[in-house]
Amino acid sequence: MSHWAEIDQDNKVIRVLVGDNNEIDEGYEWLIEKLGGTWIKTSYNAATNGFRKNFAGIGYEYREGIDAFVAPQPFPSWILDKNAQWQPPVARPNDDKIYSWNETEQNWDLIS
Repeated sequence: MSHWAEIDQDNKVIRVLVGDNNEIDEGYEWLIEKLGGTWIKTSYNAATNGFRKNFAGIGYEYREGIDAFVAPQPFPSWILDKNAQWQPPVARPNDDKIYSWNETEQNWDLIS
């Protein structure tokens, strides 16, 4: 199966649909003819095959310059890495405990 993300004029994903692999264009022409809009192919295997970095989700942004779907930024201080993943300015502790990001303190708060 192929998956397609429809983006609006601001490159925000507004829906994701499944295409038909039995068609040469994997359903792209059907999407255009029946639904209109702007459609960009996405993949569940994005993390392993590098195709557009992430599987598109509603609210994600398509960034043409890096050919990637990018999740909404979780906090203003987080930065986008080369894999189109948001990273905190301070790494999360690497243990079995649960933490929550504290944007004011720019650090991780221990939950449990």
